[in-house]
Amino acid sequence: MLNNELLNALNEQMNQEYYAAQAYMAMAAYCDYHSYKGFANFYIQQAKEERFHGKKIYNYIDDRGSKPEFTALPAPKTEFKSILETFEDGLAQEEDVTSRFYNLSDIATREKDYQTISFLNWFLDEQVEEESMFQTHIDYLRRIGDDCNTLYLYEKDLGTREFED
Repeated sequence: MLNNELLNALNEQMNQEYYAAQAYMAMAAYCDYHSYKGFANFYIQQAKEERFHGKKIYNYIDDRGSKPEFTALPAPKTEFKSILETFEDGLAQEEDVTSRFYNLSDIATREKDYQTISFLNWFLDEQVEEESMFQTHIDYLRRIGDDCNTLYLYEKDLGTREFED
């Protein structure tokens, strides 16, 4: 079984993953409302990935003989000034998630819970990919600027993204 501090932190992170999924769905709704269907698809796929992460933590807590605990989630931000802002907010969210996994790793290391350390390494590696992906999209969107034709092509490309677990 997991010690209480680690269990509480894992449950908090599980809930945070589901919150991230909600936040990405709010970004998708913004994009859909403004007829950016490709960007909406990107965020819908991102939400699927976050729910997958939440379920992965849920399964780990259960596999370790503890009980996953769900809490109320705050409402996500729903208004944005631009597509770029959605990606900047997405990057900030991923950076927050990374710091949370660092904290989890610190607790697991202090408790000498090597199974949890091993489990968390997958997420730490995943966060490198997530932050890099968002930063790349921000760089592209800044480079594109007001070029509607390039934005259309970029959006069309993101419309093909599909999450596979």
